[in-house]
Amino acid sequence: MAICNTDTVGDSELVFIAAKFTSLKKLCIKNCPISDTGVKSVGEGCPSLVKLKVKRCRGVTKASVCTAFLHNSCDAQLSPSREMSRPTKANIVIDMEDVDKDDEMGIDATEAKTSRKKRSVVWKEFEIITNSGDMKARCNHCKHNLAYKKGGATTHLKRHLKLCTPRKATLVGKDKGPKQSLLSFDVTEGDEMLSIFKYDKGKVREELVKMFVVHEYPFRMVEHEFFTKFCRSLNPKYEPIKRQTLKLDCMKMYISEKESLKLALAGINKISLTSDLWTSNQSIGYMCLTGHFMDSEWKLQKRILNFCPLEPPHTGLAIADSISECLIDWGIEDKISTITLDNASSNDLAVRALKENFEAKEKLHFGGKIFLVRCCAHILNLMVQDGLTEIRDVIENIRESVKYLKLSPSRLYKFNEIVKSLKLSTSKRLILDVPTRWNSTYAMLECALENKSVFSRYKERDYNYKWLPSDEDWKRAAEVSKFLEVINDVTKVFSGRKYPTSNLFLRQIWKVRKMLNDMSTDNRDFVKRMTLKMKEKFDKYWGECNLVMAIGAVLDPRYKMKLILYSFPKIYPADDFQRHIDDVRESLEFLYKEYLSVDSQINSSMSSATYDSNPSQAKKQKTDDFDEWVITNSDIIPGNKSEIDMYLDEGVYKPGNEEYEDFDALNWWKANSLKFRHLSKMARDILSIPITTVASESAFSAGGRVLDQYRSSLKPETVQALICMGDWLRQDFGVELASNVENECMQEG
Repeated sequence: MAICNTDTVGDSELVFIAAKFTSLKKLCIKNCPISDTGVKSVGEGCPSLVKLKVKRCRGVTKASVCTAFLHNSCDAQLSPSREMSRPTKANIVIDMEDVDKDDEMGIDATEAKTSRKKRSVVWKEFEIITNSGDMKARCNHCKHNLAYKKGGATTHLKRHLKLCTPRKATLVGKDKGPKQSLLSFDVTEGDEMLSIFKYDKGKVREELVKMFVVHEYPFRMVEHEFFTKFCRSLNPKYEPIKRQTLKLDCMKMYISEKESLKLALAGINKISLTSDLWTSNQSIGYMCLTGHFMDSEWKLQKRILNFCPLEPPHTGLAIADSISECLIDWGIEDKISTITLDNASSNDLAVRALKENFEAKEKLHFGGKIFLVRCCAHILNLMVQDGLTEIRDVIENIRESVKYLKLSPSRLYKFNEIVKSLKLSTSKRLILDVPTRWNSTYAMLECALENKSVFSRYKERDYNYKWLPSDEDWKRAAEVSKFLEVINDVTKVFSGRKYPTSNLFLRQIWKVRKMLNDMSTDNRDFVKRMTLKMKEKFDKYWGECNLVMAIGAVLDPRYKMKLILYSFPKIYPADDFQRHIDDVRESLEFLYKEYLSVDSQINSSMSSATYDSNPSQAKKQKTDDFDEWVITNSDIIPGNKSEIDMYLDEGVYKPGNEEYEDFDALNWWKANSLKFRHLSKMARDILSIPITTVASESAFSAGGRVLDQYRSSLKPETVQALICMGDWLRQDFGVELASNVENECMQEG
């Protein structure tokens, strides 16, 4: 309601000062000076109030000023007595309810002297036209003409917009799309089923984040014009986002995925770690920490836990502190059983500091006997590098020949033409090795030996070619290639990430040792020089028994103690091998008793809790206590066999020829977990220990792609989110990225 004061009530004019109104069609006047009834409307009960004209200001705001003119004066209708009693000033109350309704409908007051802008939303989609002298409202979508009267209602226009088909078509891709549901095929357990499709903007953005993270696409690609076109061709409702928005979505998903992984790790008893360092092209040092564990389904799992910057200098204490912070952040500082590192001196100091921390908290598993695991791939790399440095002259002509051909496209073209004319395989191109990577030397020799006959024919066509290998050179190269092939096969076995490797460790090392022993009897000088150098490195790192290597082999049902008894006399000196065999058996018993003790404590606590919660069953509980005592102590009763004795006395398991190479020791222990209750728990923890740092080093390949020259401005926390979450999602969805890191990382000592 608005209160208006009349300054004068006279001949034919009233001046109103209104608080707020935009249009007047109907006025309810309270305390009208010409009416005894108290409330009158225009033209009702007062014949002289026939017409009201309002003069208003355009763009009115609060405190608008308008002037109203009353035509056909009411004075003639007043009796003398009432005219005498007519007040000089009256309060007039204007009811704005009807005015507001008219405003919502967009009706203009017919009494207004000046036209005003139509405010109804329908006029955004209609235009007023004149057709044969009549005013019509034309729809902008279907061009249909509808009845229109100036100041009339717009309800029929709104009704038309709801039913207008062309208008619905233009709204596709907007929030107000067609109401009809879309059908899609949903495949559930191999059966195709019809389901209702509903566009979910949040789900689209979630899948977009996963795609960019898993496949390591740059953020800027989301703004590419044809990427947007492609997405809209799949679904016209797709709404483009900015790369900053995509980055924020990535960070939100990283936090969510990290919390989920934390919950999963909370249910894991023991976790093994691998770690390594890497320097980006921006000279920022990063440390990658990877956790390895066995899930409830006896499947080997690995997850990158941290990919964080490490401030120089990279001392042992700095590495240990960084690892400790990561473990505390993940809440797994009491679950670490082993850590696998390369042979850097700083890592020795880091392991010593970590070991002291775990001992202080009495959380050093396995008595610390196998806490540090040396990366066997790095040891093999150092061993082979030392051997190759002694025979550089043997393969010099082959290396120079390949370099000469690779430096000129025309020379390489002539060489390939000869290959085609001889109908040789063209699948293997000439490869120039990198002196610091022995596997590249092996690849170079392998390709050169396959095309040996081509080099002599090329010499006939190019007189500038001066490095043609002699027959003796080819014989020496074949010997070196044969040796490197064995090392290459061993490193491939060590580099496995989807199967346990600790049980395969001993047999592969024995192959290398046997090969070195055979080569040491060769009379050729270059073979003796190479073998002597490699045996020195082998004895330095594997001169003492590696317990992870030995116990892992014993827990493989195909080997048990048989492989220990067979290989140790060939690996270690005659006066020392028995000592190593005894150490393996003692360590095996020690670890088994540790698991037996832990299980006994768990059973005792469970029995105590059951008795306290239900004292009425004391008599029955006594019997149950005895049964539990028999189960947990049967292994130490004289004359009874322990699970280890039962396992070793059964003999080795012999799978078929086709199954032998694909044999999974974890599946065997899972199937026999009821028979060997304690030993199976020990086996699952030992077999999950990685013997190389390949899992951590593989992240550096991804780091190089994420931190390329075009994305060097990424912050370290963003890099960590992309690397870690990319690894988690690839593990969950079984996605593998094409990478040669398994070969490359072996060559970096």
